[in-house]
Amino acid sequence: MVETRVAQKISQISGVGLVTLSGGQRPAVRVKLNAQAIAALGLTSETVRTAITGANVNSAKGSLDGPSRAVTLSANDQMQSAEEYRQLIIAYQNGAPIRLGDVATVEQGAENSWLGAWANKEQAIVMNVQRQPGANIISTADSIRQMLPQLTESLPKSVKVTVLSDRTTNIRASVDDTQFELMMAIALVVMIIYLFLRNIPATIIPGVAVPLSLIGTFAVMVFLDFSINNLTLMALTIATGFVVDDAIVVIENISRYIEKGEKPLAAALKGAGEIGFTIISLTFSLIAVLIPLLFMGDIVGRLFREFAITLAVAILISAVVSLTLTPMMCARMLSQESLRKQNRFSRASGKKCSTG
Repeated sequence: MVETRVAQKISQISGVGLVTLSGGQRPAVRVKLNAQAIAALGLTSETVRTAITGANVNSAKGSLDGPSRAVTLSANDQMQSAEEYRQLIIAYQNGAPIRLGDVATVEQGAENSWLGAWANKEQAIVMNVQRQPGANIISTADSIRQMLPQLTESLPKSVKVTVLSDRTTNIRASVDDTQFELMMAIALVVMIIYLFLRNIPATIIPGVAVPLSLIGTFAVMVFLDFSINNLTLMALTIATGFVVDDAIVVIENISRYIEKGEKPLAAALKGAGEIGFTIISLTFSLIAVLIPLLFMGDIVGRLFREFAITLAVAILISAVVSLTLTPMMCARMLSQESLRKQNRFSRASGKKCSTG
């Protein structure tokens, strides 16, 4: 029942590769021959085996022939219970039938009495579901859980379906922790930028560059069919620092020209153009460091390939954002007045530093 109703339907779910059953004890009839009784009757174990095999052969019982079709009649006359086997005639002696129960002990049992499974102190059948290579384990597990209520309704009420183990629980927790660390890294980066730049517009600019670079990286990940896992999230967390570096360097250089009296638009063009080659060379230098990871073999290479590509894409997009969006925002949001204006916290921290 479990094999035909449950296992077959689960194996048809997208992402499921292999479904195996263990612990299920198939019903069987066990025959224990009495050697003394067989010898006394002049029989052999081969005679008994041949009789049992011959009694369980399915063969056609006849046929119906018509003008346009012929139908073969078959019947399942295999013996199912221990009592039927006890009455099986295995030989004749002096015209009297010798039955299997006369020379053997026939009992109802299990096909493999050494194999069994228990769950919550109750005998059970364990079904192990494995995903296909490359399939998303979380989406596959979600699809299986969605089908479980439907499968449970098709089974007798005495049968209980329980999830004993789910690997996605730890995977989900690990991914959630990594996502929290990514959000925390972005928040800390913005806070530190504000503490050092002491200017709200100058803080907003790199604060906008970070999510835009990460969103662009996510788009490339979708195009390359990368999954969101611990390694890709770790790459995005590391890339947060590189994204901010490019934006801060551009902002500082543009701010320097604005403080000298240049107009914001001219300062943005001049400042970004002055360090554009430096940003590009730094970007390709960082990407070059990641190239060896692409050529690593075995399972390690497959694991770190997504990590290296994700980090390289994030660094490349951050360079594009820092040379395009960042100068534009500087020209719109920065001015001599905004750079000179400090809030209370900035003045208080400045006085404290000068006193120290």
